[in-house]
Amino acid sequence: MASILKVDKLDPQSGTALEIGSSGDTITIPSGATFTQSGTMNASAITAGTIATARLGSGTASSSTVLYGDQTYKAEPGGGKVLQVISRATTTTNSTTSTTAVATDNYATITPSATSSTILVSMTWRQQDYKATGASLASGFQVQRDIDGGGYSAVFPTAIASLWGWPATGSQYYYPSITFMDSPSTTSAVTYKLYVYSQTTTGTTYFGNGSANGDYTILQEMDGS
Repeated sequence: MASILKVDKLDPQSGTALEIGSSGDTITIPSGATFTQSGTMNASAITAGTIATARLGSGTASSSTVLYGDQTYKAEPGGGKVLQVISRATTTTNSTTSTTAVATDNYATITPSATSSTILVSMTWRQQDYKATGASLASGFQVQRDIDGGGYSAVFPTAIASLWGWPATGSQYYYPSITFMDSPSTTSAVTYKLYVYSQTTTGTTYFGNGSANGDYTILQEMDGS
């Protein structure tokens, strides 16, 4: 038969430590009773079992929430994830004497999965200026965007970027490579296309190098939530 000892307080005889039970014993706090601890309890004393998620923080613990430093469960942060990658290479070469931007075959199309997504646009190509006489020789480029067939408009840079170079008669080669972020705010098909121009009608700008390894467009959809 179990013995019951009823007291209001237990103090250690030595005044330094109090031991309850012996090694191998089980100390039980019955259902309905409350164990209150006002002093210090070392976390290292917890050596078995699993702490309930509700004891770790407030809010709802689930597969889509994380525990923050302020001890609250919040939605798992998004942003920065690569959702899809589209790439396209071209072997098309052409030339122009136009001083306004003309379209090239260097482009790719992507359909974002969310309006909050951002698009990382990367392009590389070969461009050549040629002039038989005179000293002024330069060309430029621009990336334009079309959303669902609505027409192309400049996105990078907004003003045509010049490729300054050769100060004499002859040819100058460029191998541009550009990368920029865009936020089209749509779930419709978006096409990014390279445009080039010649600085003067007395010179010719050639674009494309006839190799798919040199002229290409890569589009990456990034989670912007």
